[in-house]
Amino acid sequence: MLSPKQNFLETIKRDGHPDRLCNNFSAFRLLMGDPVFKYLRGNRVRGKISCDPWGTLTAFPEDAPGPVPIVTKENQIIKDMEHWREQLTVPDLKAHCLTGWEDIRQKKAEIDTNQQLSLSFLGTGIFEQLHMLMTFEDTLCNFLMYPDEMHELVEVITEYRLTYMKLLVENLHPDAVLSHDDWGYKTGMFFSEEIWREFFKEPYRRLYSYLHENGVLVIHHADSYCEPIALDMAQIGVDVWQGVLPTNNIVKISKALDGRMALMGGVDSGIDRADATETEIRVEMRRVLTEYGTLPHFIPGLTYGSLGSIYPHVEPILIEVLAQYNQERFGLHD
Repeated sequence: MLSPKQNFLETIKRDGHPDRLCNNFSAFRLLMGDPVFKYLRGNRVRGKISCDPWGTLTAFPEDAPGPVPIVTKENQIIKDMEHWREQLTVPDLKAHCLTGWEDIRQKKAEIDTNQQLSLSFLGTGIFEQLHMLMTFEDTLCNFLMYPDEMHELVEVITEYRLTYMKLLVENLHPDAVLSHDDWGYKTGMFFSEEIWREFFKEPYRRLYSYLHENGVLVIHHADSYCEPIALDMAQIGVDVWQGVLPTNNIVKISKALDGRMALMGGVDSGIDRADATETEIRVEMRRVLTEYGTLPHFIPGLTYGSLGSIYPHVEPILIEVLAQYNQERFGLHD
């Protein structure tokens, strides 16, 4: 029987031979709290409003699963796209994050490397950073109204993100990075695939090429509809598209990819509710396994960009149903 780590690596190989379905994030130990993470997100406290090093306000309501940016016409960082350089101060990661890596390296050292891979969290992708610097509406309009300036701004954010990646690799060298950038909503993309290709494809190819050159796997989180660019995601070096919603045609995408990128997700997050019954959760997971379980390079699970479910009773039931499925089909389970 393969370990969770071995089974994951076989699952994402184009010619791999896993012996069962991977059980969501069971192959990983998530390493949270590195110095860059603390510098950028460390003051986000439930029930409070904070300001990040870019100058963006972020609220973390008591009843919310996570923090959300507060960007208005009045408080947005970039108010005039033609003069964005005069309005923006990019956080100096090297000045603040070269030290303090000892604790996170110790956490990595405690991982059983026969069983699990180390995974670093890298949130707020290029597009997400754009709409934290200006309103969402301005972001989308500026792609059309100020394309030259937006290309310049994307380049600055790309270099900033590359610096972040280099700090992670040089000081921690995780086995994989969970890189966030949501490019769509439940049933569509925020912009055309042509806009995505013009502004994001090559910057991300450069970022993910750096990670691959240093032996780091790329798990890109996008819990959104990205079906029109799925093949492009494989081309830029995404090893695993994590967060693939069932509103995407997962079967069609899997066939088109032909093993060039693994798909992770499929579970409708609508079942992650306080009042969701055990039966309802089991039915949803069985649906996922029935519809996608025989696809190669597919990893079933929730579509959030981290481990666990919002409501604690949900994930253990999903894990149990998948374990039962693996036992029934393969005679094996984690």
